[in-house]
Parts: sequence; structure tokens; C-alpha cells
Amino acid sequence: MIRKSLAALSFAAIAPMAAAQSVTMCVFDVIGANGDMYNMVEDYALEMKAHGVDFELRPYTDEGVAVGDFNSGQCDAVAATDIRTRPFNRFTGSISAVGAIPTYDDLKTTLATLAQPKAAPLMKQGDYEVLGIVPAGAGYLFVNDRSIDTAGELAGKRMATLDYQKDAIHMVNHVKATVVPSDITNFAGKFNNGSVDTAYAPAFAYEALELYKGIGDDGGIVDYPLAQLTIQIIARDNVLDDDTAQKSREVAWGMYGQAMDLIQRQESAIPEEKWIRIPDSDIEGYQEMFRENRLQLRDGTDGANKVYHPKMMSLLSKIRCSSNPGASECTAPDRE
Repeated sequence: MIRKSLAALSFAAIAPMAAAQSVTMCVFDVIGANGDMYNMVEDYALEMKAHGVDFELRPYTDEGVAVGDFNSGQCDAVAATDIRTRPFNRFTGSISAVGAIPTYDDLKTTLATLAQPKAAPLMKQGDYEVLGIVPAGAGYLFVNDRSIDTAGELAGKRMATLDYQKDAIHMVNHVKATVVPSDITNFAGKFNNGSVDTAYAPAFAYEALELYKGIGDDGGIVDYPLAQLTIQIIARDNVLDDDTAQKSREVAWGMYGQAMDLIQRQESAIPEEKWIRIPDSDIEGYQEMFRENRLQLRDGTDGANKVYHPKMMSLLSKIRCSSNPGASECTAPDRE
């Protein structure tokens, strides 16, 4: 009888382990399994074990291949930049809309809002669901000539532009620069060898992708966030039940501080003399230019595709005007 009781207790102890759900995830990190983003996804996966999900992570250094393998069913989920995952969820894919989140405080408010249960319906689109969003850092313009510090100076300049990022292509055309089609695997090389004059990337690329080589002695980094990049975890809608999917989003939101510590260390590590500071007097003009482009990319006007989700544009507008109520956009008749 005692043996039977012990056996029952032993079975009860291992039952939760046996019931853990196994989920494969393709994880993009330009550095691979040694990269900071991959390590962060590992931390996320470790915490999700406590919620009954056992993620098997597969590192990829080519984002296109990672998403392709997810599409073909080789992985149940994928962790990649929102630029690549936008087709799976236009709403969360619009977080990186040009100029839409000018500060990290606004980003924090945005991601806190999206992690709430009431946002859950917007995390689903078609057969896919967003399981988490983690900051990857603001995207900045890297230039090989410090005189390229205004939109007007970009006219005629060669810009490495991701060929699947329709909003970036529209923006480059808007400033009358030249689009040089690129992807995540070769844009840094093009900037570093002088094939292009400018490239767009978060601060981590300064060291990790050696963009300091492209900057050289005459270039710099324009200190204005063109967009806020995020890593998003996307799964097929039936991979996790609704409660576990919501818990997953909360776990990812709980990593915000860890991600921001990393981003701020990367930005602080860039020598001060490499930053090109923008006068406050110029910033409002940039913000209006970006706003006009966002409206075009929301509505599909002026030759633009419909890229941005109207609900996300409205949410981000409210967040910006809450933190900066004196901005001209907050009283504009065509507010987002």
C-alpha cells in the first residue's frame, strides 16, 4: 500500500513535466546563437517553461531563411524583427512606423498597453498570433559624410534600403534619395565598402556589424530615432491556447527592462564625437514630414501602399500627444 502511494506521488510530481508542450522556434539574430537577442529569447523560453511550454530554439543568422522555414512549417514559431513579421500582423508590425515613437518613454507606454489582456484580439491576424514583443532599439541613420544632416542633404544620396520594407522605400523616394536594394545580410557590407552613402540600423550595428568602418573619419550617426525596432515572436494561432498566449505576452513585456539596459549600453558605447546632434529647431519639421508619410502609408495615397494599421497609428498618436501635448500634430485636423 505504501509502495502504491509513493508511486502515485512520484507520478504526480512528474506529470506536469510530462505535460509540458514542446514548441519549435526559429530565432533570428545576426550574430547567431551567441547574439544578445538570441540570449534574450533563451531567457524568455526559460521562463515559459514555468507556464508549461518547452521551446526548442533554432538560431538563424539570415532573417529571410528563418521566416521562410516558419512559413514552410519547419518551426511552430519565429522570433524576428517587426519589419519581417509585419505580414503576419499588420497592427504590431506598424510599431516601427517612421517617426511614430520618438522616445523610449513612449515605447514603454506602447508595449505596456499591448501586453494587456484587452489588446489580445489585436494580437491575432488570420492564422497567426503575436506571442511577445521585445525592444531592439531605435533605428538611426548612419552616414559617411557629416554634412548629410538634413532631409534636403539626402537628395541624390545612395541609401541601403531593405527591399521588402515598403515604408522605407517610400520614405527614401520622398526625400529624393536613391534606393539601393539590400537585405539584412548585406546592407552593412555595402555601407562599409562605400557602395552606399547611408544605412539605417540600431546602435548595436556600430560594433556588431562594424558600421564604424563605413562612418570612417568623416561620417556619423544622426541622433534622431527614425523608428523603434522590435523583435516579435509569432506563432500559428493554434500553437498555444489563449491563456498561455496571453501569459507569453506578459513574460515578454517583463523583459522590457533587460532589453532596454542592453540597448542603452550599446548606444552609450558609441563615441560622443560620432553622433550628429540635430537642433531642436529642426525636429518639428522632421516630425511633420514623417507624419505626412505615415498618413500616406496608412491610407495608400501619393503612390504608397497601405502599410500601416490605422488602429496602431491612432494609438501611437494618442501616446505622443499625452507625453507632448504641445506638438502641432495634436491639434491638426487630420490627426492619425
